[in-house]
Amino acid sequence: MRTPVVDHLWSVEDVSAFLRVPVETLYQWRKRKYGPPAARIGRHLRYDPADVRAWFREQAA
Repeated sequence: MRTPVVDHLWSVEDVSAFLRVPVETLYQWRKRKYGPPAARIGRHLRYDPADVRAWFREQAA
């Protein structure tokens, strides 16, 4: 039996839904070195949900 993943990384689509911005905006932000930090895993970007939430709180402050 597999153990469920409790803390999983977010995809670009997950962050897009959380922040309510288009996926393309996240890619543009990354090029401009803006937005929540992301890591490239193979061909995919992954985000730590805690980092995305912290970045969001910083923007709201």
